[in-house]
Amino acid sequence: MSLVRTDPAPRSLGDLIAPYAAFAAKAFSREATYRMEVFTNIGSLIVRLYLMKAVWTALYAQNVPPPAGVPLHAVLTYTCVALLMSLVLEIDGTRAIREKIREGTIATDLMKPISLPLYFFSDGVGMTLLHALLIVPALLVSLTIVHIDVPPPVVLAAFAFSFLLGYLVNFMLNFLMNCSAFWTLEGFAVQLMVRWVSDLLSGQIVPLLFFPGVLQRIVLALPFAAIYSTPLLIYLGNIPPAGYAAAFAAQAGWLAVFGVLSAVVWRAAQRRVVVQGG
Repeated sequence: MSLVRTDPAPRSLGDLIAPYAAFAAKAFSREATYRMEVFTNIGSLIVRLYLMKAVWTALYAQNVPPPAGVPLHAVLTYTCVALLMSLVLEIDGTRAIREKIREGTIATDLMKPISLPLYFFSDGVGMTLLHALLIVPALLVSLTIVHIDVPPPVVLAAFAFSFLLGYLVNFMLNFLMNCSAFWTLEGFAVQLMVRWVSDLLSGQIVPLLFFPGVLQRIVLALPFAAIYSTPLLIYLGNIPPAGYAAAFAAQAGWLAVFGVLSAVVWRAAQRRVVVQGG
């Protein structure tokens, strides 16, 4: 018998990614089983779009010239694209953190040979992929309500890249909010407060260009703007090609900040595992 120790062969990148791809596929299948919820999401988006169109049309009828020099058709395009983005950005795979803490399963999950943050991310990606498919039928129905301006391909590519960065920033923000449950045992209240602030200051509801003076510069500098406002301003052309690099750098900067904070908070959370139930 040989006494020479043989170390296991190093795992390839594909082997490392495979379990998380499986988690994403499972989440996609799980989300697809709730077909009625899928249809209600599209219905809810159409209702919100109709109401927002009525509100903006009424407001613009009382304002001449248009606020911030943004015409009505541009605001309606902004609103429609923002609602389509929300089909993806409102998905929160990290909410499973507080659910696992409440159920008491987080302790055993931490013992598994996987990265839990990557698991939450892949689970969210799986759900996001299904909801991303809803954008096509939702867009087709939306075109019956508003006319959407379509920018050149270069702008669309920049918008898509900015949207990806915004998606990652949004994931990190949700991750930090839900990690608060390690200390509070229930992070819903924290998430609700931050989400209200985010909805207003991200530009999802009202373009940040409509904020006056110094307040506009402040809200544009906040991390919330990286989620909705930056991609949308690129789409509308308010951020020209010359400003793409600075816009992407700001989003990447907030992503790096949240990434570091998430790593620190997660390390601290693992040393403080308090669960309910189980």
